[in-house]
Amino acid sequence: MFLRSCAVAVVGLALVGCAGAGAGAPGEPASRGSTALAAGVTVEIVQLRADVALRQAQVHVVNGGDTDLQIGEVAVDDPRFTAPATRVLAGRTSTVPAGAEVDIRVQLPEVACSAPVAAAAQPAVELTFLADGVGGTARVVAADPLGFLAPLHERECRAAALAEAATLAFTGFTPAPPGQPATLQLTVTPTGRGEATVVAVQATNLLDFGPATVDGAFPLDLPVVPGDTDPTVVDIPLLPSRCDPHAVQEDKRGTIFDIRLSLDGEPGEIELFVGDALRGDILTWVSSWCGFAGAG
Repeated sequence: MFLRSCAVAVVGLALVGCAGAGAGAPGEPASRGSTALAAGVTVEIVQLRADVALRQAQVHVVNGGDTDLQIGEVAVDDPRFTAPATRVLAGRTSTVPAGAEVDIRVQLPEVACSAPVAAAAQPAVELTFLADGVGGTARVVAADPLGFLAPLHERECRAAALAEAATLAFTGFTPAPPGQPATLQLTVTPTGRGEATVVAVQATNLLDFGPATVDGAFPLDLPVVPGDTDPTVVDIPLLPSRCDPHAVQEDKRGTIFDIRLSLDGEPGEIELFVGDALRGDILTWVSSWCGFAGAG
């Protein structure tokens, strides 16, 4: 929850806050009014590959000043979400020494899809801080240097619209001997209320569909029509697209598939994760299929 106990100002990406009551060096009066943190303290929000399946992101703070900085509560406010994103590990304090940087992991809330969001929407980060004995609350418009927020909002709102017509889930995996394709099962369950077309499943950085690959994807062209509630199970052939061990050992997105869709005549994509259990099965199979041990 945001702390709004004081007015704040923003100059570029430098954090500006206000002093808390009683803050200041021993024997000196408490600071009053606005107190700028060291010049060069900047804030960004990024999502790394390891954050995607968990729907998390990281507030990246760079302390380019001369004073160590302690950061307490963190909240990211963005109109594309229904609530602020807050620390995954609540109650923690992060120390950012002068000249250093830190990533503070936050959990992303549900996306807000009921109202249009301006193309120029930007995240604002509000945090509590302590530096040189002076504490307060600061709010800053943060950069999104990887540009992940707008595409994430678009994909997840599309997934929410798709859920009116059907649910999609990977529901099974059957491994195969080296040289042969495994089978990944995709289950499409119509709700009976909507219409859509599941166009294709795209290959990942780790997996493709062998000879069945067409334009980087496995074609489906599976229609979902109103009144239909019978599930359809599709067997998708799966082959490793690479066999270097570190690709498995360091895998972050190899089992997150982009699904091509058509909704209301408009093409688009959603992301669909196989889930932790199937991910483990698939990575173990890739390790065996490729003939190396210790991955997965």
